[in-house]
Amino acid sequence: MQDSKVLAWISGGVLVLMAGIGLFTYRGVKQSVEAEAKADQLVAELTAAGLRVPTTEQIVHVLGDDGGAVCLDPGDALRRGILYGQLTNGAGGPGQRPVIAGNNVVKGQLIIMKVYCPDHLEEFQEVVDDLKLAEVDA
Repeated sequence: MQDSKVLAWISGGVLVLMAGIGLFTYRGVKQSVEAEAKADQLVAELTAAGLRVPTTEQIVHVLGDDGGAVCLDPGDALRRGILYGQLTNGAGGPGQRPVIAGNNVVKGQLIIMKVYCPDHLEEFQEVVDDLKLAEVDA
């Protein structure tokens, strides 16, 4: 009986200690000044381009201050494959065919890259230039 009480107290103490360490070391989404400034710049750029604009808070949570997944090697073969896979007729399997998409399809991503990772913009622009896109009005 005495051993189980000691074990329970030790387990409880370790649990409280671990919870305390977790609370103090957790680095969730930090809304830094830089992230909010870039989000505001992105909102202005998207608005000027006539595109739908998410809230600044959403942009900060998704892109942070470094662009998140958008800026993670955008010219990479896997990322190009995902882009090409999205520019299809929507069918699955053998019915899936590439389409001539509107030029505004990648406009948002190019604007995000212009704001968050301009060093990758030229590389991704080459990928976009290889696409067959149709002129579309806003």
